[in-house]
Amino acid sequence: MSRGFRANVSGSVAALALLAAATLAGTGSARAYTVYVTNEKGNSVSVIDTETFAVTGTWKVGRRPRGVTTSKDGKELFVCASDDDRIDVLDTATGKVVRSLRSGPDPEQFILGPDGKLLYVANEDDSQVTVIDVEKNKVMAEVPVGVEPEGMGLSPDGKVLVNTSETTNMAHFIDTTTFQVIDNVLVDARPRFAEFTADGKFLWVSAEVGGTVSVIDVAARRVVKKITFKIPSVNDEAIQPVGIRITKDGAKAFVALGPANRIAVIDAKTYAVEKYLPVGQRVWQLAFTPDQKLLFSTNGSSNDISVVDVAAEKVVKSIPVGLLPWGVAVSPN
Repeated sequence: MSRGFRANVSGSVAALALLAAATLAGTGSARAYTVYVTNEKGNSVSVIDTETFAVTGTWKVGRRPRGVTTSKDGKELFVCASDDDRIDVLDTATGKVVRSLRSGPDPEQFILGPDGKLLYVANEDDSQVTVIDVEKNKVMAEVPVGVEPEGMGLSPDGKVLVNTSETTNMAHFIDTTTFQVIDNVLVDARPRFAEFTADGKFLWVSAEVGGTVSVIDVAARRVVKKITFKIPSVNDEAIQPVGIRITKDGAKAFVALGPANRIAVIDAKTYAVEKYLPVGQRVWQLAFTPDQKLLFSTNGSSNDISVVDVAAEKVVKSIPVGLLPWGVAVSPN
């Protein structure tokens, strides 16, 4: 190969690399956020910078970490240490566990109240939801629900909490003032996740074994639509809906489809499935950046996360993390 040809090739490769980097950078949020991923088998949290898409740290936590969320100011990270029957609280400035909250047995998922004072925890092993005062580390209530509670959703006004029970196949509506179950709605088999629309009028519930998403009219407390999925060359049994995220404007919904290795993109007004985005293996949970420009998915079997450009509805990056990534949360600042 001639020197001139080598120079031309090198220049072309460099130009292509710069173009790819610029394209990827263009998909980023207007500001940098931090992504936190729980690694269920790694007993750790992977920390990712959304500006560089680099893993900037790996923090040790309790055994079998699953659910994860941040405090309202982003200064603390809450992690369900399921096999240790506790919630680990980490200082996001240091990555160290600074305290633990009494959660009840086998905490799997949780959701923080709108003022950041109460944490609502699904305890998979004892069929209840535990309500914890975060500052006082005090159990405020224990709410009996169905068998194997998991999904946790909270209405935008914070007045209605919903828990899904995997074996009872119900969405349990709980009054957050009285901590009493006020209604139950039957859904398809093994409901995993509950997500309110931004206006609070509808609740979406995924059914892992049923292979559907039920849309519930919150005021009427009844299922008004069941969304089904069909992917060419993928067996129906592999289509297992889990995590759900809906855009603030109510236009689009994204649903993780488990071992189908796809994220479904849905018109949230018509409920039509518009496309499927190929991601890593066994896609489980989803999280937006606060500006909703990026969506992150945890891919448990391939030990990575996928980055989706929300506007383009396109996967733009795959990032290796720890063993069996499960939950994902993004800092509010």
